[in-house]
Amino acid sequence: MELIYEPWPWYISGPLIALTMFILLFLGKQFGMSSNLRTACSIGGAGKVSDFFKFDWKSQRWNLLVVLGAVIGGFIAANYLSNNEVKINEEVAQKLTSYGIESTGTAYLPTEIFSSESLTDPKILAVLIIGGFLVGFGARYAGGCTSGHAISGLSNLQLPSLIAVIGFFIGGLVMINFIYPLIFN
Repeated sequence: MELIYEPWPWYISGPLIALTMFILLFLGKQFGMSSNLRTACSIGGAGKVSDFFKFDWKSQRWNLLVVLGAVIGGFIAANYLSNNEVKINEEVAQKLTSYGIESTGTAYLPTEIFSSESLTDPKILAVLIIGGFLVGFGARYAGGCTSGHAISGLSNLQLPSLIAVIGFFIGGLVMINFIYPLIFN
């Protein structure tokens, strides 16, 4: 008998996220994934090159456990708690197909961009490198990443986080509707 797993409904996962945020707020901690990159760079000695990385990284060790938990949890969810069926809106799937993305509905990330074979294509490699730089710059400029602002900042009712989240959504809409078609058409 094959077990079919569905994603957790919002009324379970939403309160669990809220409970996690309450615990972090109670402990005086703030959640965010981009701060882990800063911590990892600081551990690696980047403080010798840039003052940005000169801080007490040992006080942020707990946050590295969040990354480890996300990696382990993602692995467990993808391999043991999922039917690996990616449901996507039919109109979006057709639009992606017009861009040459044929793996829609069969993979969590488009294999045409994120497979190891794609890394030999200079155009794809350039897009990934430039995109990674822009995401890193944006997270630094905004004072945090999407998860930090959208989950932690908004739960703390921080106006800068609201502005950042609005900016993230606008940037995503501009990218997928205007820039992506220019690159892949």
